[in-house]
Amino acid sequence: MKKPVHSVDEPEPKTPRADRPPADGFVVIVDGHFKSRFDTAEAAESSGRTLKSTYPKLKIEIYDAVTKVRTFLG
Repeated sequence: MKKPVHSVDEPEPKTPRADRPPADGFVVIVDGHFKSRFDTAEAAESSGRTLKSTYPKLKIEIYDAVTKVRTFLG
C-alpha cells in the first residue's frame, strides 16, 4: 500500500497536542491530563461535574487558559 504524498503547497494537518495547554478557552483536566476544551467556564464545569458524579475517585480540575489557573472540582 502506498503512502499518501504531501505536496509543498499543502499544509500539514494541525492536531492539538495533548501534552501542551491550549492558548484560549477552558479545559477539563482528568487525573492531570488535558481532556476536553470548552469556550466557557460553565460548560467545562458542567462536564467536569458530570464526570465527577459518574466516577467520584477521579481528580477533576478546570484549567483557564487565559489566566493559567487550575480550579479543583471537589
